[in-house]
Amino acid sequence: MSQSPVGQSPTVQPATVQPPTLRSPTVSCVFVCHDGRGRVLLARRGAGARDEPGSWDTGAGALEFGESFEAAVTREVREEYSARALAVETIGVRNILRVDPRSHWVAVVSAVEVDPAEVAIGEPHKFDELGWFALDGLPEPQHSQLAATLDLYRAWAAGRPGGAWG
Repeated sequence: MSQSPVGQSPTVQPATVQPPTLRSPTVSCVFVCHDGRGRVLLARRGAGARDEPGSWDTGAGALEFGESFEAAVTREVREEYSARALAVETIGVRNILRVDPRSHWVAVVSAVEVDPAEVAIGEPHKFDELGWFALDGLPEPQHSQLAATLDLYRAWAAGRPGGAWG
């Protein structure tokens, strides 16, 4: 504010707003749904998806304030796939820096067992197809982040009793 003569209101100078040069990353809960027998559930991103429509990907969603990772994954599995999360296990963390679209995510990655009979598209504005796939028979095109997510999943699956499924 600037000084004003006595008896008059001070004048307010407009603030100069500069866009921040650094932004905080967003925490995302990425999940690889599986059937416990070696198949993973992938969704084809529809025209209304945030990015890379037409590509196949695992599920994901933002962590909400006050929410545990497991609660976020359980909520997102229900929203995206209309299914109950039967078992949720954190399998890794990824630091994702993307240029297009520009974004920074810290992705907490989980393996989630679901019952295939319960699975259905819960968000048709984001996904237009779901499919169960063996790890050696994945569909194309794949989302740019899918390979790194499935690398974590493969490492987790290899450490389970009975070894990797595929």
